[in-house]
Amino acid sequence: MRPTLPVVGTAVAALVLAAAPAAAAPSTDALISEVYGGGGNSGATLTQDFVELANKGTAPFSLDGFSVQYISASPGANTLWGVTPLSGSIAPGGTFLVAESKGSGGTVELPTPDATGSIAMSATGGTIALVSGTTALTCKTAADCAADPRIKDLVGFGSAAVRETAATGALSNTTSASRKAGLPDTDDNSADFSVGNPSPVNSKGETPGGGDPDPDPDPDPTPGEKRIHDIQGTTRISPLLGQKVTNVPGVVTGTRASGDRGFWIQDVTGADDDPRTSEGVFVYTAGSAPTVSVGDSVLVSGTIAEYRPGGETGSNQTLTEITSPTTVVLSQGNPVPAPVVLKNVPAAYVPTPGGSIEQLPLEPAKYALDYFESLEGTLVQVDDARVVGPSNTFGEVWVTVNPDQNRNQRGGTTYTGYDSSNSGRLKIKTAGTLPAANVGDVFAGATVGALEYTNYGGYTLAALTLGAHMSSNLQREVTAQQKESELSVATYNVENLDPSDDQAKFDRLADGVTTNLRSPDVLVLEEIQDNNGATNDGVVAADQTLRKFADAIVAKGGPRYEWRQIDPENLKDGGEPGGNIRVGFFFNPKRVSFVDRPGGDFKTPVQVVKKNGRAALSVSPGRIDPLNDAWASSRKPLAGEFKFRGRTVFVVANHFNSKGGDDAVHGRFQPPNRSSEVQRAKQAAALKTFADQVRAIDKGANVVIAGDLNDYQFSPALKTLTGDGNLKALIESLPVNERYSYVFEGNSQTLDHIVMSKNITRFSYDVVHVNAEFADQASDHDPQIVRARPSTGDANVDKIVFALEDLVDCLKK
Repeated sequence: MRPTLPVVGTAVAALVLAAAPAAAAPSTDALISEVYGGGGNSGATLTQDFVELANKGTAPFSLDGFSVQYISASPGANTLWGVTPLSGSIAPGGTFLVAESKGSGGTVELPTPDATGSIAMSATGGTIALVSGTTALTCKTAADCAADPRIKDLVGFGSAAVRETAATGALSNTTSASRKAGLPDTDDNSADFSVGNPSPVNSKGETPGGGDPDPDPDPDPTPGEKRIHDIQGTTRISPLLGQKVTNVPGVVTGTRASGDRGFWIQDVTGADDDPRTSEGVFVYTAGSAPTVSVGDSVLVSGTIAEYRPGGETGSNQTLTEITSPTTVVLSQGNPVPAPVVLKNVPAAYVPTPGGSIEQLPLEPAKYALDYFESLEGTLVQVDDARVVGPSNTFGEVWVTVNPDQNRNQRGGTTYTGYDSSNSGRLKIKTAGTLPAANVGDVFAGATVGALEYTNYGGYTLAALTLGAHMSSNLQREVTAQQKESELSVATYNVENLDPSDDQAKFDRLADGVTTNLRSPDVLVLEEIQDNNGATNDGVVAADQTLRKFADAIVAKGGPRYEWRQIDPENLKDGGEPGGNIRVGFFFNPKRVSFVDRPGGDFKTPVQVVKKNGRAALSVSPGRIDPLNDAWASSRKPLAGEFKFRGRTVFVVANHFNSKGGDDAVHGRFQPPNRSSEVQRAKQAAALKTFADQVRAIDKGANVVIAGDLNDYQFSPALKTLTGDGNLKALIESLPVNERYSYVFEGNSQTLDHIVMSKNITRFSYDVVHVNAEFADQASDHDPQIVRARPSTGDANVDKIVFALEDLVDCLKK
């Protein structure tokens, strides 16, 4: 089994619309650990399809009377489930290998299977079920399969219609889907599985081609002709890729017994003088825990591979490793080499040739990613590592090795431009317990481990020793209270909120609204889900979600908010499948009124009309240009007409399409392809057209555009909105290093925005940091708020009105 490292929860993932998930109860014992359907196909190494089962329990699990069953990705009326009966048992912590159809291609046989069937699985998509019974299943939808009590576990891979929550990534002739480290079962195939090289393991722990140590090693083995630096080479791809090497010498510097199992070795006697060639390498032992110990002097034979986390079609770089190893231990208790202390990493991030960087000669003195690559597999050390991305439940945390690089006042590292990726960022991953760490905290002393390349973050220090956690006592911010004369408008992405969420989440979000945002007059909400969340049964209404949130705010001492929103068309707005996320408004009727004009629905576009010489909305609330293909599979912006002290304010709630599908910033293609920007540019253009229509009728109109625009202040989308100067992005009113509302891979960056008419000149603006920098989050976004004096539409009148309001505010003090 070859799991990739888990993903940090995120607002940037691209989600695929599909049917309701099939969800067997999370298993505490037997489950499906790997599926592969490319066996024997063109380009495949293995000759046969397989399904690997595992037992995460503490007692043997009997498979007598069970079966493995398969159905194609898009079953038709006449499609039948294929069945392979099972017998025997899975040992605690063990695996069980089921061989399926054999093709004419491939060169490597499976290890001796524990059961054999004849199911011809698709290489790219389908569904595997572990079933109590040997009668073929009849369900052909995710919902029907979820209701079948015979299904103990189910995995939909690739484009499978039947799956748990969301299917795994797409597979190929050369990739399988493997359950991640620790065998998680969250009933979400996409979260529980990762795509990588097939790695079947049978009940004896055997792997393809044999993975056991030589039972009769040479009594006087000698090093072979190849050294580690020969394997690593001077580029990112090994010059020995695919070749077998014999008796590569090294000292074991670390071991890993779970997840990507294996050990690191480092050459202590035969190093060359080329700074481009690493002297360390990872030895991948697949399904077997390493049998060596730190300090062992070893000779390793095996095949050189480049493992690409996330699959061969992705944009990630690779990890050079020795696979299918045979290891001879020469001696034990040897000193390990002193770790390389990481500091003063080059400020330049990576070369940008306009394509792949994989074959470029490394320049470690010039580029940060080249520097890290030149140390791949090597023991490294970070001293007094400051946290720039909070810890997560997967044992990961982001630190910086360039502590003065774009440092912001709360201890993070701010992302200031496409050409400023903050080269000092480094992910630390530990197999043990990681203390809850917030941005600005420090791991004092030395953090030591081997350097590798992993999914979701790139270069990673696999920590063997972690520095002492020192808290910076980072506090959640509280914004200023709006004055009587100020209209306060806030935006908050509440991260897939639905009634099934714990009351604690509603309470945390409500406390943020009342305490940290000081109960804004208008609250623009993103990621409000329908009344049953991810359940896909046609429900699109969200009144229960909004009511539960509004009640929680009242319970925290806040106002009784009213709301306005428009239910989307089922499964047309993207987001979590079945969730029907949308944007909406909360508003405090004691401070502001909503102008209701009926007729708005999911397909009716709002028009800007003239009423009494001023701009008005034809429907309120109303969606902006909802049939424009710019909004395909994405949230549609919602316009509302508000009245504050007799002045009209147009507020537009937004949630642009995600960054899913973009190349990794740390990936092999440089500069990275930001394909998702194309749709956001179209969305911004549609929004700008609306604002221009308002301004064409009323140049003095008050327009506030707020929400999760899923892009940076320096992005093309924001420039489309603000380029002519009639709208201003308020994030740019802050100091450069304070322009952030979200933390991703150690970069403090902004995705959320408030954009406002230039004629609103009296305002104060604040990003309120309550979530993104903290290990304990109610959402992954920070809210932001503007307190403003809306214009009357006449600058001379404004002067008089504002002066009178200032006087009243002063007297009330």
